[in-house]
Amino acid sequence: MAVPKKRTSRSKKKIRKNVWKGKAYRAAIKAFSLAKSISTGHSKSFYCIANDDSSGSSESKLKSIDLDDP
Repeated sequence: MAVPKKRTSRSKKKIRKNVWKGKAYRAAIKAFSLAKSISTGHSKSFYCIANDDSSGSSESKLKSIDLDDP
């Protein structure tokens, strides 16, 4: 016969919840920092792939993002 499990204490529940929220917080800080570095133009390691249609080839080239030029 099945026996119900013991109830998890409130302190354990709060600890697990705070760990889960902390992971989300750190991911948000990292994403904001990357967006900030891209928008200011100080990013040295972020590139996007852009197609160069003027040469006629379908080969993709890596191109650095420059958000200062409209």
